[in-house]
Amino acid sequence: MAAVNVRTGMSGAEIVALSKRHTMTEWSPQAAANPIPIEHAKGSWFWTPEGDKFLDFNSQLMCTNIGHGDERVLKAITDQAAKLAYANPFMATEPRARLGQKLAEICPGDIDAFFFTNGGAEAVENAFRIARLFTGRHKIAARYRSYHGGTSGALTATGDPRRWFTEPGMPGVFRIPDFHEFGADAPRPAAEVLAETEKILKFEGPHTVAAIIIETVVGTNGILIPPDGYMQGMREICDRYGILLIADEVMGGFGRTGKWFAVDHWGVVPDMITMAKGLTSAYVQLGALGMRRHIADHFAEKVFGAGLTYNSHPLACATALATIAVYEEDGLIERAAKSGKTLRAHHERMKAKHPCVGPIRNIGLFGIMELVRDPKSGTPIAGFNETAPEMVALGKFFRANGLYTIVRWNGFFTNPPLNISDEELDFAFDVIDRGLSEVDATLGLA
Repeated sequence: MAAVNVRTGMSGAEIVALSKRHTMTEWSPQAAANPIPIEHAKGSWFWTPEGDKFLDFNSQLMCTNIGHGDERVLKAITDQAAKLAYANPFMATEPRARLGQKLAEICPGDIDAFFFTNGGAEAVENAFRIARLFTGRHKIAARYRSYHGGTSGALTATGDPRRWFTEPGMPGVFRIPDFHEFGADAPRPAAEVLAETEKILKFEGPHTVAAIIIETVVGTNGILIPPDGYMQGMREICDRYGILLIADEVMGGFGRTGKWFAVDHWGVVPDMITMAKGLTSAYVQLGALGMRRHIADHFAEKVFGAGLTYNSHPLACATALATIAVYEEDGLIERAAKSGKTLRAHHERMKAKHPCVGPIRNIGLFGIMELVRDPKSGTPIAGFNETAPEMVALGKFFRANGLYTIVRWNGFFTNPPLNISDEELDFAFDVIDRGLSEVDATLGLA
């Protein structure tokens, strides 16, 4: 008797069709959305229902830092779900208690109090609220080349064009200078940027400014690494004027840069630190806002006016504890620092070989390669908030050859899971090498 194939799930086409019919796709015209259907994932790879295999070279949204399907984390999730799936945030649970204690151990300086949220944007929203309540001031300073989340206040602080969808947004936000211009090969001198920043603060009235928020290393706006002296200078300016410094480490945290947090590279202790993504490696939704002890103590006798139903969720806190244990057990922070050197060598090899490659940047496994239309002038292949047919074609080439990453404007990201192997890096850059050869040929640079 002939075997009968029994389908146990939807096909990729069915998943995409139903998703597009009944759900909305983020940051996209709905008709143009073309999602990859994912059926399962393991390590640095994911598969479609039909078995097509992709190397996850962007850790999804720079978040699956420990890779997919780690059995230790999955066991922690199922064990916690069986024991206590939910408790309201007015209650205390062991995962919540232990996670706060653990984060106090790994966070910079005297940051040892935490408010657990549902994600990074919510952590940013609460940082603004606390800064205003603590200082009695109302203004928030932020940069243009930044992204802080998709909720109203976080988007207002965001500098990039995603902000436009919610304007006028939250009142009280103003801009300070960026340390890296679009398309530039190197950051601006720290002293120059800091002087301009202080000038703007004086125009705004520093006594009205509650906080400055910065992505320590800028993420989706280009993996922009601050010049030495910038973070230290920002700390000094904030101290001089009584302004709180908020480090947005939602992308840069949890080993992505080769340190627990990006600020650790410069020895700076912010007043507050926002985190999410790598906190649970995105296995379960969780964000956190860390703050220095004197800020938390401000609310000892004052109402802390914040909270949502799923804050401090025990399932999420247990997941975070298990994820942090994986970072430690597998030495992933140190491994990211080491693999970051290998990543840089691949970047440099591509730049030496392909005329279309312009600025390249990475710190740990947080990287980007920008492309240029003319190597002599350094003209970006696409302008700010623009695309180019060559970049569209490159994205399609990556996808057709089993490499997943984000192609945006004039560049593409190189942000793999921290446990990626050298062989997997070789595979990624073999695809990238062949894709860049096609770009060179299209531009007449070959």
